[in-house]
Amino acid sequence: MSDGDKNGQDNHEDALVPVEVWPELERAECLARGAALKWASGVFCRPEQLEKLGQYRKRESQRTASIHSRLKSVVQSYLEGVDWGLGQLREARAELREVSHDLHKANLESRKNSEKVTTLETLQEISVTHCQLLAAVSNLPRLYKVRSMVLETERLVESRRLLEAHARLMELERWQDEVLLQLQGPRGSSGTGLTSEDEELVRNYFSGVGCLVDALAKELWAVVGSGLSLACQNPTLFVSAVRIVEREEALDQMFLEERRSTPGPNTPMPPGRPRCWRDRFFKVMEEAVSARLRSVSYLHTRGPGLASHLSALQHCIMGDLSTVRHFLEQCVPSHYRLTRAYLRFCHQFLQNHLGLVSGWELEGGEIFAVLNWVLHIYNSSEMMGEPALVAELDIEDLGPLISQEGLEQLQNKYVQKVRKSVSEWMHKALEVELTDWQRDQEPDIDHEGCYHTSLPTIITQMLEENARVALMISEALRDQTIQMGLYEMENLLSRFRDAIIEFGKEHRRDSTINSNKFYLHYLLACINNCIILKTSTESLQQQLCSFPSNRYSRISLGPLAGLDRAVKKACRLVMDHLLFELQPHLQELLSRTWLDQGEVTLNMCGVLERHCELYNRVRQPCRQRLKEECQWLTVVEYVRTLMQKRVVCKNNDERNKLAQRMTQDAQQLRDHLQSMDIDGTVGEVNPTALITALADIINLKDPNMLILEISELLTKYPDISEEHVSVLLDVRGDVPKEVRKSVLDFLEQSAPPLPQGYRPIFTEILVPSSSIQFCLPTAKCT
Repeated sequence: MSDGDKNGQDNHEDALVPVEVWPELERAECLARGAALKWASGVFCRPEQLEKLGQYRKRESQRTASIHSRLKSVVQSYLEGVDWGLGQLREARAELREVSHDLHKANLESRKNSEKVTTLETLQEISVTHCQLLAAVSNLPRLYKVRSMVLETERLVESRRLLEAHARLMELERWQDEVLLQLQGPRGSSGTGLTSEDEELVRNYFSGVGCLVDALAKELWAVVGSGLSLACQNPTLFVSAVRIVEREEALDQMFLEERRSTPGPNTPMPPGRPRCWRDRFFKVMEEAVSARLRSVSYLHTRGPGLASHLSALQHCIMGDLSTVRHFLEQCVPSHYRLTRAYLRFCHQFLQNHLGLVSGWELEGGEIFAVLNWVLHIYNSSEMMGEPALVAELDIEDLGPLISQEGLEQLQNKYVQKVRKSVSEWMHKALEVELTDWQRDQEPDIDHEGCYHTSLPTIITQMLEENARVALMISEALRDQTIQMGLYEMENLLSRFRDAIIEFGKEHRRDSTINSNKFYLHYLLACINNCIILKTSTESLQQQLCSFPSNRYSRISLGPLAGLDRAVKKACRLVMDHLLFELQPHLQELLSRTWLDQGEVTLNMCGVLERHCELYNRVRQPCRQRLKEECQWLTVVEYVRTLMQKRVVCKNNDERNKLAQRMTQDAQQLRDHLQSMDIDGTVGEVNPTALITALADIINLKDPNMLILEISELLTKYPDISEEHVSVLLDVRGDVPKEVRKSVLDFLEQSAPPLPQGYRPIFTEILVPSSSIQFCLPTAKCT
């Protein structure tokens, strides 16, 4: 078959075999056709744009040619890289064949030399054995001396010849180390070396050395522990102990350096190394300091002896510090900084000790002693604040003796203890006060001529003393104590007010049988007591530097409010007592005797004068307040009596006589009140002028002018109601219905608002419901 036939057959077979099309290629072609169609539809959307078809075709042909050239370049570079990689793989295969051939030849040579290695191992074992025998022969003289050296060293330790004993001990340890090293064989040998049985044999033979180490250490630490007492007597032993510690520290460092420089199994540490005796030295010193401080009057720590215990600790620590600084510091190397270490040991002991003490159930005085010692004495120049000690160590770096949380707990405990004591004292003081109220004599008079009892003095002194003591600890504790005291004072004032109320009830029950003739005097003394307590409370509040968030901070104004309530209640009872004494005279108003003689008003003025004289025993501003209330009460009750009795005048003579008597009463009251230093004005209202104004309305001749008078009255007293005016019109007895209606309509339409500062007076005068009217005693009923 010719080549042409073969090619034709191959082409025929290729035509028969279906060509595989990659799905990615087909999808890419579809996307390209879609994008091209979208682009063409956007570009050739109008007929005139078809003229540019040749330009677009030429541009796209150039772009296609550029892409084809780049693809060919990339494929060419990729094929070159593949060709280079295949060349590298061929070279690597050739090198691997050479290496494998060399390894095979080395393996054959190693098998030939295996018999010679066995012969060399036998020679090495013989050499090691020879070295061990040579070491044993050379060390025989020393081995014979070990027993005697151990005994002699024990005697030196017992007699406290510590330096000599330590020198012998070092020599014995050196012998032991040399024997072990020589028996182990030369370094770098691959023999069996020292067996465990041989090593055990050597250690048993030198077992006395380990006992000597323990005995020497025991004596050494006993000397270090008693260093404070030895320093003043004979510091030689202490110095010897320090020198031994330094020798051992140097040996530890030498062995550690040697092991680091030549690591390996042939350089083990000697038995018992490193001993770290320098660290043990400071540990023993710390234990000795703790034991010494624990022994300071420890049996008398609890109870009243706590302050003495803390003082004894202070003297002991400062005495020991003086010994350390002037004696022991000279016996040790400078890098020991023994004073600094002693300060740290004392501080750590005190932290633990005071933590234990703080957990006890302490009383207030004990808590104060602890707080004062921790916050003031310990850091003062008398203790750790001494300049020479501050240069050694800043105590603040070691932390506080008691944590901030612990201090707050102690302060809270202190406040609770003081609160309990204050509450008990206040309760006793109130009991004494209630007993004083029943005395058959007037209260005590101070240098200002005012009544008082012992209650405010006791309370004030107690609170101020507690604040002064708390200030010795801190301003924060002072503030907390003051607010606690104010809190307790508020509770006291609540009970005090209840006692005043009960005192008044008891007086009203017994007013006709066994009346307390000094009832009013003690009410006035209670008012003075509250004024004194108010001054003290304001003084305490001014001392407050801060208001910490605690249970007392919310009631800083409570005592002042309680004092105001107690004063108001006492003043109310004083006015009730005045009304009780005025009541018989008020009952005689609008009677024949009152109209003809006027002695009723004089009697009322006598009662007022007697009361106002007692009011002079009250401190300002309550003195003036009581006098003003006295005037107010008298006028209100006078007008109330006029309104409630509902008199009716028959003619002008009766109206004139009634008005004249009321005018005279108002003048008498005004004169007496002015003689008692009462200006007559209460809250921009002149009470006595009200009586005159009512008299003018009653005495008005022409009823048609009433609306003008009522208008003027309404201007002065805007709280007057229609009921009050209606009663006044009834008293006149001559007001026509038309005038009455016009007056009442005028009142209904006017009703002006109460001006600022005006004190209503008519709201306190209730007008009873209408009843059968009665006439003045001078005329018959109409």
